[in-house]
Amino acid sequence: MTTVTRFAPSPTGLLHIGNIRTALHNWMLAQKAGGKFLLRIDDTDTARSREDYVEGIRADLAWLGLTYAGEERQSARFAIYERQFAKLVEAGRVYRCYETAQELDLKRKVLLSRGLPPIYDRAALALTEAEHEAKAAAGEAPHWRFLLDRDEPITWDDGVRGAQNFDPATMSDPVIRRADGSWLYMLPSVIDDIDMGVTQILRGEDHVSNTATQVQMFTALGAPVPAFAHSALLTGTEGKLSKRLGSLGVAELREQGIEPQAIISLLARLGTSDPVDPALSVEELCESFNLSRFGRAPARFDEAELARVNAGIIHRLPFAAVADRLPEGLGEAAWDAIRPNLNTVAEAADWWGVIEGPITAPEADEETRAFLTQAADVAEGLDWANGPWAALTGALKEATGRKGKALFLPLRLAITGMEHGPDMGALLPLIGRDAVVARLRG
Repeated sequence: MTTVTRFAPSPTGLLHIGNIRTALHNWMLAQKAGGKFLLRIDDTDTARSREDYVEGIRADLAWLGLTYAGEERQSARFAIYERQFAKLVEAGRVYRCYETAQELDLKRKVLLSRGLPPIYDRAALALTEAEHEAKAAAGEAPHWRFLLDRDEPITWDDGVRGAQNFDPATMSDPVIRRADGSWLYMLPSVIDDIDMGVTQILRGEDHVSNTATQVQMFTALGAPVPAFAHSALLTGTEGKLSKRLGSLGVAELREQGIEPQAIISLLARLGTSDPVDPALSVEELCESFNLSRFGRAPARFDEAELARVNAGIIHRLPFAAVADRLPEGLGEAAWDAIRPNLNTVAEAADWWGVIEGPITAPEADEETRAFLTQAADVAEGLDWANGPWAALTGALKEATGRKGKALFLPLRLAITGMEHGPDMGALLPLIGRDAVVARLRG
């Protein structure tokens, strides 16, 4: 059987880091198995769904390289939902209810006061057809519930959480359709998964109770139950669920200079004991992806760790991968020289400014000024095509007796204006003899 996974965001906002993690893991499951990854836009909430969010979801997935084999829109599938709903009505698996929110809340409070589970009492099942007709004549429109089978426990082997067992007698029959005819999440999602041939559903652990209900919906519609897995939710560095993680999106990460590969490298391993390794390719990450390696404890997301991974990715990027994002004139030799000092590709422009000049060097005292003038004289006479930095520092060490920081730091400050940076042996040929000599003379 071909593995088919899906990512089903609601276009009521931009993707955040938790959404991205879910999309990535489903994509990796499909990639590893040679299967299909599908995108489904869950836009049944017409009041809150927006087309610009749909475009944003597509753009974010494209930027991350998470290609999908097909896309569905729930808003285009209402006729399919009606047909499947009619089958459930005929089979007696859905029923009409009329209680208001206030009435339901009162029932829950009464049950809780008696020490009983606060589940729906199925009072609407006792209504006669004449009573339904009377309510319709009075203008009362029903909402609809799915009738759970309470004779057998609901079980499945979860890909992350292991064996799961729910007693349906402790669960309320879920509302699947509102009185205005609009759909809630539960049933359309199952109908779509059946129609799209989804074989594996990987989502957050906040969906576990939904899964218990949806397992029976698959069975009621005569379809095989997909394999389910529920990953632990992300927490922030403060050790609890963070509002920040609910808003941190692709756009903000891009503005920070984070590379797609860095996001993938971190999120692919976050929640496992496997090390986050920026040297691994996407293909290698997919090959090693295994749900059994994910723990049940909340996964800790640290933006500082993402920044470190990002730097590791950039330090390995070849010139061809970044050429179109670099300042004009910055060639391969310059990129190779400066990339070990970059945290983002955008920082290359700063170092290119150091190479091209002009720079602002700190004021030097009289002794240092004399040393730099001596260095300029030496630099003018060097063979610039053959390791000028090693030749310059070697000659100055012999002539002045300086070594270590006393030798190298004044030269670096005068030539680059910075106390640290790329290897000077790589920078000097890029800066050029005339510019180096001029900077040394101040």
